[in-house]
Amino acid sequence: MGDVLIIGDTERTPELRHEVPLGIPDPFVYAEKDGRRIVAISSMEAMRVEALGTGLEVRPTEEFGADEIRRSGLDPYEAARRLTVDTVRGLGVERAIVPRGFPLGHADALRAEGVELEVDQQLFDDRRRRKSTHELAGIRRAQRAAEAGVAAARELLARAERSNGGLVLDGEPLTCELLKERIQATFLAHGALAEEMIVSHGPQTAVGHDMGSGPIAADDVVLLDLFPVDLESACYADLTRTLVVGDVGGEIPEWHALCREALELALAEVRAGADGGAIHRLVSERFAERGFPTQLTKPAGEVLRDGFYHGLGHGVGLEVHESPGLGMNGQELVAGDVITIEPGLYRHGFGGVRVEDLVLVTDDGFERLTDCPYDLEVRA
Repeated sequence: MGDVLIIGDTERTPELRHEVPLGIPDPFVYAEKDGRRIVAISSMEAMRVEALGTGLEVRPTEEFGADEIRRSGLDPYEAARRLTVDTVRGLGVERAIVPRGFPLGHADALRAEGVELEVDQQLFDDRRRRKSTHELAGIRRAQRAAEAGVAAARELLARAERSNGGLVLDGEPLTCELLKERIQATFLAHGALAEEMIVSHGPQTAVGHDMGSGPIAADDVVLLDLFPVDLESACYADLTRTLVVGDVGGEIPEWHALCREALELALAEVRAGADGGAIHRLVSERFAERGFPTQLTKPAGEVLRDGFYHGLGHGVGLEVHESPGLGMNGQELVAGDVITIEPGLYRHGFGGVRVEDLVLVTDDGFERLTDCPYDLEVRA
């Protein structure tokens, strides 16, 4: 393998955050050369990186002419381009493997100076799949926050009173927005945060990523899909539970039981070396046997809005959706993967059910990282 090069900040570049587990908002250069892991960064951040104690070789940008470039009077954009080129050249990098999201402007500048770049996203995905101790601890904390969010929502729904076909909580209409506000407060109390979350109700629950809005009815289905990020590690969790208030008829409970069954069916197959695509097909076949449309059984080109219309799961870490995939084109699982299993059943215009657990793949099975009741009915 040749040299490795990543340029970015650790807040938006997961490949970089994996190597430098610290929140750094400004772009810097990371390189792997001759067995060394090198960070070329401003003196403002250098001491923070050194303090990590992770074996990184820290090189302040002053070594590569940063002061001279600042004093040169160059346009800021040209100055940034010059510093990038001089830094990479100064590190002795002439050919490098880069991630898919490598900044095009930097790539153009480096290639114009004769540096050869090759994109190999799989290399970066594979190294991130086996979670570090720091990342796994962050995922666990984020999952505790997600579980607390579900518990908070369940408690609010249980306390709400019926009024004119809707629900009222402490004299205020109970809406998806209010639930999100209280769930977010719970996340923050657990050192986590969510830019978005799904708190949907009624027919909205049939649309996989409808974030949800509006007042919750007295007899309603509520779907919570929570994916907070741990503020210390920047690692995500992912958890889905479906709740029912009042009476919504027989189909939702029946679908919920089938999804619970599918979840356990899938989990029984999870271990290092298992084929994520085969696990998805196993669940699809079980749903198809019960008469539900699936990706596996639908005619090619048909767009599904009912049945089981999405993949069975995905990796979770520094991104809420990352490798490996558990879908029609699934990947082989490896020990150290953190994955979701999330079977769901839906009917457009009516409603849907999804349950989702987070697990750590081990050599001979898995460790369930989720500790959250599946109870469908909300009781006061």
